[in-house]
Amino acid sequence: MTTISRTFIVDPRPAVVLDYLKDFANAEDWDPGTETCVRLDDGPVAVGSTWKNTSKIAGVSTELVYELTELTDAKVVFHGANETADTTDTIEVVASGSGSEITYTADIEMSGAAKLATPVVKLVFEKIGSDTEDDMVTVLNRL
Repeated sequence: MTTISRTFIVDPRPAVVLDYLKDFANAEDWDPGTETCVRLDDGPVAVGSTWKNTSKIAGVSTELVYELTELTDAKVVFHGANETADTTDTIEVVASGSGSEITYTADIEMSGAAKLATPVVKLVFEKIGSDTEDDMVTVLNRL
């Protein structure tokens, strides 16, 4: 398993940050690999909501279906899967001064033949993690 984690500070309060991040369709704005992210169900975003995410990572396109598996006043957790990867994205948000401290952790488990690429995946996702942090700070500070 590959784990990537970043902790950073943004200007908005936790409630604003969590309200925005719970809608995974917004990944189009803050995840540099995401090309499209479309909600698959209707109604208010809640535990059980799902999205189809199309990403391009290191030149390779992939689709995962993500489900919102946990939503509290301090945490959002998404689980995504396809035939070659299983990922859990955990976003924890706490008050920090007048803004928020965010810890974003991605746990990625490759399966099948893709498991052989795990060492390369770690390197690629370390770079993506840094780019995601930069993009997320920029986007969240605009809220």
